[in-house]
Amino acid sequence: MKIKTALLATACIFVLAACQNDTTTAQQEAAEAEAAMEQAGDAARDAAVAAGNAAEAGWDATAAATEEAAAEAGAAADAAATDAEVAAQNAADEVGAAAADAEARAREASADALQKAADAADRAAEDVRN
Repeated sequence: MKIKTALLATACIFVLAACQNDTTTAQQEAAEAEAAMEQAGDAARDAAVAAGNAAEAGWDATAAATEEAAAEAGAAADAAATDAEVAAQNAADEVGAAAADAEARAREASADALQKAADAADRAAEDVRN
């Protein structure tokens, strides 16, 4: 950018020199200065275009990175949901097994209690007969 500024300043000096002197050399220098100014303008335009292209590329890269991050977050959420579903199913299976075990124990305890009651009734009936 400093070179562009120097070229522009040089071109201005040549233009000023040409305004003060109408000789052939002055006219040639003025033409060279004008050409240098055009080159400086072209270089500035090219730099502006390059900056715009770089900004656009940066925007595209940012959008792509954001899209990728969103996809990764979605995949992580899906994996977490799957893990939660598996854990819930495992917990339900454990609760079902515990309930079945508790039911079996309750039936066994009830059967034992009924057997003891029947035995006690038999003994009471035996005592009444004797």
